[in-house]
Amino acid sequence: MIDRMDHLVLTTAQETACIRFYVEVLGMQLETFGEQRKAFVFGAQKINLHIAGKEFEPKAQHPTPGALDVCLIASQPLEIIRQHLANHHIDIECGPVMRTGARGPIRSIYVRDPDLNLIEIAEYV
Repeated sequence: MIDRMDHLVLTTAQETACIRFYVEVLGMQLETFGEQRKAFVFGAQKINLHIAGKEFEPKAQHPTPGALDVCLIASQPLEIIRQHLANHHIDIECGPVMRTGARGPIRSIYVRDPDLNLIEIAEYV
């Protein structure tokens, strides 16, 4: 019935810092669409951005900055990602550790974005 995920919505209380993190640190493309909507585009997916208190309808019942826990698959080896994060002064909260992804074993590191969402960055092993 369901084939894949197309996008998800991230609610932020810190728009500028959030955009910097997802664009400069994670390398996503910032897209503006509609009248003033923004999204981070990567691969065949995107993350729509909502500003806390100014969300678009319809929305989650209780949109909250810092409630996201997501796993992103890296396009480069995790060691390169780790160095890139260090160059941007992003602390690794946990890892590398072995986990299970949708298609098998993954090796992951965990970081926090400016709203303290948990961002898992992984590679399949």
